[in-house]
Amino acid sequence: QAPAVDVVAVGLVSGHIVVHNIKFDETLMKFQQDWGPITAICFRTADGHPVMAAGSPVGHIALWDLEEKKLMCQMQDAHSTAIAGMSFVPGEPLLITNGADNAIRVWIFDGPGGTGRVLRSRMGHSAPPIKIRYHGHNGEQILSAGQDGTLQSFSTVHDKFNKSLGRGSINKKKSKKKGLKLDTMALPPVTVFASEVAHQSDWDNIVACHQGYITCTTWNYQKTSMGAHKLRPEEFSKHKPIDIYATAVDITSCGNFAVIGLSTGQVDVYNMQSGIHRGRYGKERAHEGAIRGVAVDGLNQLIITAGSEGLIKFWKFKTKDLVYSTELSSSPSGILLHRDSGILGITFDDFSINILDIETRKIVRMFSGHHGRINDMTFSPDGRWLITSAMDCTIKTWDLPSGCLIDCFLVDSAAVSLTMSPTGDFLASAHVDDLGIYLWSNRSLYSLVSLRPLPADYEPSMVPLPSTCPMQDVDVVGDEETYDEMTEYVSPEQLGEQLVTLSSLPESRWKNLLSLDVIKKKNKPKEPPKVPKSAPFFIPTVPGLIPRYIAPEEENDKQSKVVNLGVLAQKSDFYIHLEEALSTNEYMAPLNLLKSLGPSNIEIELRGLAPEGGGSREVMLSFLRMIGMMLNKKYNFELAQAYLALFLKLHLKILSSEPNLLEEVSRLSTQLEETWIHLRTLFNQSLCVLTYMKSALL
Repeated sequence: QAPAVDVVAVGLVSGHIVVHNIKFDETLMKFQQDWGPITAICFRTADGHPVMAAGSPVGHIALWDLEEKKLMCQMQDAHSTAIAGMSFVPGEPLLITNGADNAIRVWIFDGPGGTGRVLRSRMGHSAPPIKIRYHGHNGEQILSAGQDGTLQSFSTVHDKFNKSLGRGSINKKKSKKKGLKLDTMALPPVTVFASEVAHQSDWDNIVACHQGYITCTTWNYQKTSMGAHKLRPEEFSKHKPIDIYATAVDITSCGNFAVIGLSTGQVDVYNMQSGIHRGRYGKERAHEGAIRGVAVDGLNQLIITAGSEGLIKFWKFKTKDLVYSTELSSSPSGILLHRDSGILGITFDDFSINILDIETRKIVRMFSGHHGRINDMTFSPDGRWLITSAMDCTIKTWDLPSGCLIDCFLVDSAAVSLTMSPTGDFLASAHVDDLGIYLWSNRSLYSLVSLRPLPADYEPSMVPLPSTCPMQDVDVVGDEETYDEMTEYVSPEQLGEQLVTLSSLPESRWKNLLSLDVIKKKNKPKEPPKVPKSAPFFIPTVPGLIPRYIAPEEENDKQSKVVNLGVLAQKSDFYIHLEEALSTNEYMAPLNLLKSLGPSNIEIELRGLAPEGGGSREVMLSFLRMIGMMLNKKYNFELAQAYLALFLKLHLKILSSEPNLLEEVSRLSTQLEETWIHLRTLFNQSLCVLTYMKSALL
């Protein structure tokens, strides 16, 4: 529809455009384009320029001047595929276009001749991604290789940080001359790549394998372009074999070396800075079958290779010597190393997964449960979880310490690639025949999530792929409630009767009990505040003829200001509970009360147990029995020590003069001795085991 009333423009398959008044059924003007059928039409509105834009199947846009009825200019290769939609922003010299190449562009018409230039654009892969991996340690960039042959970087923070590293090319100069459409030098799509941030500002830091191609390419993330080197064995530098190709690649954590595995079983090392071949593992080849995976450890000590014949081999990185070889149950389809923990994940052609510890070189976990080829796997940053995706459309999370499946869900289309953020907040996935990269948030970071093993008959539910549109949360919340039917675990007071358990009170509540007098002395002011004597309003005089003032009376009565607490003291709650415990033998109530008090209040309560403080010898005996109960049950161990030490400090004289109290104290002494011997044995055992494990492993 045109801005003029009752006027429409019709684009025909023949390339003609008819501007027609539908009220009077009159054709106002006709134009013709030679690029095939008209795919989109729009009019520039309300800014005084009568211009019509028309799109074509080859990606060109024609701008027609409606006043002079002629072609104003052409915008060639606005998109690499057919123009799917166009729209002028009302009242602005801005044209928005999109095409089948998965790009949307905003063009501004501010130059001479009426041609537009790209103001801003946003684009993704024009064909589904094959492999995605997080780049760097901040979890903000995802590198993605697509079937369209491009390598792109997507930001999880904002679209303006997205960048395209372009397409792989055999000869960059020739490709630039020929242009995108006539380029015969383009390399096949990237199938596997590895990247490292170390030295990325100095030289190329990404190395990639191409589909069915022997040469591996390097890429520079900083310059957002293909790198300088083509990595392939010297014997294939002149003639390129058809049936030999690169299958696996890894880059060292220092960013200096690239390790490449071939379908013939060869494994080669190249220098990333110079591109020079630095050696080969094995005499002629490392494995009899094709290389299914290569991995270098974090310290450049070991390199691990997996061959299709079912062997995993460990090699010295520098000397290229074979250290160890182990046979697997079946042919591996891929390997992934978690460098920080030294754990190697191995997927097999029979849809099972093994976890191998590279320190002990033994299989430590075996998982099975997928019913289709395993496409990809990724570790969580702490190495606790392994997340796998397979052609059965499931994404499963395996807990490595417990060796159990803790999460499983179904998606509409199988995930071909997975990668977990280095910060652990997102899982990114790419799916079959899907152009997008989907982000899944890690619920365990912000809510209580059950990590209990899933039952054997667990039926995974279908989960819709994440979307930018707001979704109804009803079904998701309901699913979460059924999945997380769990009560928060409350730890018991004591895990076992043989264990010595400490209280969870902070140190300030019990550690300074013996030093309270020192603390009070330090906090005491040097001089007490003096109250000025108030003068009387009328000064008294002595009766008589001569008026004389009465001399001030001196306070001769030397009465003690110390109040006898024994007479006035009221019984405290703690005291009453201790009295009751003499008959009931239940000491939990006085103990809980004492635990809730601060250090000064505890001292006041313990002082009040003595006869001169208003207490009695029976209550003192009850207190000692409470300490004995704590030592018997082996909990609140440090509180028992602190309370007993303060009690002995305050009441040592009374204890020594009373035989029944003395007997209770001697019983406590032997009890303490036994507990300490038990504790010391436990400490020594633990230290011994730790020392042995350290020396045995190192």
